[in-house]
Amino acid sequence: MEDEATRPKVAVVVFLLKDRKVLLGRRRSSVGRDTFPLPGGHLEFGESFAGCAAREVKEETGLDIEKIEFLTATNNVVTEVHKPLHIVAIMMRAVLADPDQTPQNLEPEKCEGWDWYDWNDLPRPLFGPLEAMARGGFDPFSRQFSETSAYCIDFSAGI
Repeated sequence: MEDEATRPKVAVVVFLLKDRKVLLGRRRSSVGRDTFPLPGGHLEFGESFAGCAAREVKEETGLDIEKIEFLTATNNVVTEVHKPLHIVAIMMRAVLADPDQTPQNLEPEKCEGWDWYDWNDLPRPLFGPLEAMARGGFDPFSRQFSETSAYCIDFSAGI
């Protein structure tokens, strides 16, 4: 029987695109410390994926986003940590509402800062699920906005 601690959590993660670049930060938290993740966080009760994406990006970076679309989902099971995790990550894609905005680090206890990185020259180490996606050939730029096709990726590896 599962308890609350082992029940899967839902996170929404955002590929925020600008030209051929994505916004990444460097994690300070214990899970994935010193890796580069996308902005995102936990889905709140009753919240839409797009609403969560906009809220999390705003809370973490101060940026307003638009053209928010679903890309894919990942199933992330992590057993190599003190407290095992199971996170279903909803991967969204968006662009800046105003291209002249600059990211701010609004949660310095969780992130060292945000910057834009060319998709073909990403910093290392990437956060585990993002690393697996990039190595597997995933490209958030490969489809036009508003395409309806989506697929699911399953990762059972370390973050």
